[in-house]
Amino acid sequence: MTRSPPGRPKANTPPRGGGAIGVSGAVRRIGLLGGTFDPVHNAHVALACVALDTLALDQLRWVPAGEPWQKTRRITSGADRIAMLDLAIAGEPRFVLERCEIDRMGPSYTFDTVRNLQQREPNAQWFLIVGRDQFANLHTWHRWKELLSLVTLAVAARPGAAQPADAQVQGRAYQVLPLPTMEVSASTIRERLSRGEGIDNLVPPGVARYIGQHALYLPERAPHGS
Repeated sequence: MTRSPPGRPKANTPPRGGGAIGVSGAVRRIGLLGGTFDPVHNAHVALACVALDTLALDQLRWVPAGEPWQKTRRITSGADRIAMLDLAIAGEPRFVLERCEIDRMGPSYTFDTVRNLQQREPNAQWFLIVGRDQFANLHTWHRWKELLSLVTLAVAARPGAAQPADAQVQGRAYQVLPLPTMEVSASTIRERLSRGEGIDNLVPPGVARYIGQHALYLPERAPHGS
């Protein structure tokens, strides 16, 4: 996926038709996939593709975090992460880059993001897509109970992944996204690059080229911590 087809929705723009209701009058089904995306990799793209099909989404919005409040390491610039995401999602017209957290000052809370998007498009049906690791820590999220009242939760079901640590989360209903096992993570990619190792099979081709051209994640620039 290296070339954007004509008419792919641009970042932070409402769906075609001027609102959340399509031409046929049906309520649009919109997925939200948030994260640091430092960098975006093949497992992210695979999860997004599975969500499109499993949830019958009209659109999936990628939401890069501006200031991830639970991260302690240094994060790559928002401009670089957005550029890599734009390359990763080109070619799928239902993928849209949502800049609201990057543009918003202060910590990035998913609750605030969802509430703001729903105010902007009140008639859409919203799906929050998370990995199992995020699901396991959901009870630590800002206003998580209120958040789950606003969205349909969809969780990647990877074999051997962590289970929710909080009993209240375990009892919540959610939809399962059948994601195959993929041995790839952003931290592994950063570590490989800091050692001068290749990542061509771990990220989309355009992302690999961008990282190389801009010398990201080299030892002197590698984010600290895991």
